[in-house]
Parts: sequence; structure tokens; C-alpha cells
Amino acid sequence: MPRVLDGAAIAAAIKQEVAEEVRALVGLGVRPGLAAVLVGHLPASEIYVRNKVQACAELGLYSDLIAPAETVTTDEMLALVAELNARDDVDGILIQLPLPAHVDAKALLDAVDPAKDVDGLHPVNAGRLQAGRPALAPCTPAGIIEILKRSEIAIAGEHAVVVGRSDIVGKPVAMLLLHQNATVTICHSKTRNLGEVTRQADILVAAIGRAGFITPEMVKPGATLIDVGINRLSTREEFDRFFQGDAKREAAFSKRGSVIVGDIDPKAFEISGAYTPVPGGVGLLTIAMLMANTVRAAKMRRKIADQDYNFARGERIP
Repeated sequence: MPRVLDGAAIAAAIKQEVAEEVRALVGLGVRPGLAAVLVGHLPASEIYVRNKVQACAELGLYSDLIAPAETVTTDEMLALVAELNARDDVDGILIQLPLPAHVDAKALLDAVDPAKDVDGLHPVNAGRLQAGRPALAPCTPAGIIEILKRSEIAIAGEHAVVVGRSDIVGKPVAMLLLHQNATVTICHSKTRNLGEVTRQADILVAAIGRAGFITPEMVKPGATLIDVGINRLSTREEFDRFFQGDAKREAAFSKRGSVIVGDIDPKAFEISGAYTPVPGGVGLLTIAMLMANTVRAAKMRRKIADQDYNFARGERIP
């Protein structure tokens, strides 16, 4: 039977560690702070930001939710980012995406002080990550490494195949796996004979944003499958393609009118050695790693000895 890699349990353990670090920092007179900027009223974004603010409260971090009007201009947002960069009580700046079309999201992300870039999206942090230097790594890729390490899944010497090349997940998780001494192949929608490549993977990371894109025929038996995708199925045809005969999912579909599936066809999990479920897997690590990054940013800014992970190299700093 394949192992289910429990994202909830791993996220809970990381949050507990973060809470302990926060208590220690408060004892030194430092309370890590996160500023979350939410523009507009997209329900999904509102839920994500609310969950992040709630996590701050649970773990003892300071949080400041800033909600500019949907008509805010790029110049006004740049001014806001400049204010947050200058605030000493703010260690991390989170700009919730997507932004309204008239706002230049790239300019805003580039304007964030790299020392406060807890999403790990600034070019400076991307460069540090590539160079193997201490960096604030993107939360989801860092969470994937935590899942593997805490589940005692071997990485060094293994062939890791990453399907997806985004700046948010695909590229940084490939770099983090490389720093863990995996042999890494990056694939994407234009890769020829994709199934031939994915069948070589000891660790297969799917982050391409297509429901059930990785089929059982594309998976090597016994491989570890890391499913980053979150795709909503809302039609009976889509549901039956992946979950026909699944009584539990059927009940959820009947109640809500939709269910979630990842980028890996659930039937592929049956031949794996271990896998992250959707939901209940990688997604739960994102907020936990955001909290960890905020604490790390607070320590790095104040030159406090960092006992947390150097996510660029995946090792604990003495």
C-alpha cells in the first residue's frame, strides 16, 4: 500500500516550531510582523488572506491587513509598499495575487524589500536561491522539501522530475531539489515524449495546473508523487472521469456541486510508493511556510542567530 504523506500533520508540526520561535523572540523584545495587502473582493483571495491572518494570531505573530480600494493605482500601491518597507514592525510583506488588471503586479513585487519578501518572489531572493545562499524561498516549494524530509523520503541521488516551470513553484522546487543532491529534470507542456521522462522519476512533482494531467501510465511504480495542483471539477463528466464509484467524493459533489482534484490522476496514486493527497497535502504547507519565512525574516533583519532551516540548502544552520 502506498504511504499517504500527511500535509496536515507536517504543517501542524512546523506551526508548533514557529510558535516556539516566536515566544523566544518575544522574550528578546521582538514580535515578528506580517503585512498582508488585499485588493478587491475575490472570494478565494479573501479566504486565503483571512487564513493567513488567523495563523499569525494563533502563532503569536503581529499582522496588519491592508485592503486598498479596487480602484487603487499602481503608483498608490508603490507608495504603500514603500511605507511597509520602512516600517520596523513589519518583517514580511505579502501582496495577495491576483491584482486588478490595471495594477502592475510585477512592479509591485519587485518593489518589495527582498529582506521582507516572505513569498520568495523577488529577483534578489531567486538569485540567492539559485546560488545556494541563504534566501527566503517561495513557500510552496519550501513546503515540498519539508514534506519529503520529514517523511524520510530519500532525495540525494534520486531522479526528481518536475512538471511545470512557473516562477512560483516549478523553477524554485527544481532548484531546492538540486540543492538536496537530486538529479533534476524540468518538464512542461512542450516537452516531447513527456511520459517517457516522467516514468523515470523516483520523485515526481506535478505543478502544471491541469486536472489529472499525470496519468497512471506516466508514473513509475513505487515513485513518490507530489501533487501541487488544485483544480475544481464542477461537471458530472469531469467528476466521473476521476471519481466514478467513489462514494465519499460523490457525497461531496452532490452537496457542494464541485470537488477538488490535483494535477495527478488519483488512480496513479495506487501504484506509487508515497503521495500527497489533494486536498490534505502540499496546500496545507503554504501558510505554515509563510509563517516560518516571516519569523526567519525577522531574525535575519535583526541579525539574530537563525536556528531555522536554510531552505536554499535544506540544512539546519548551527
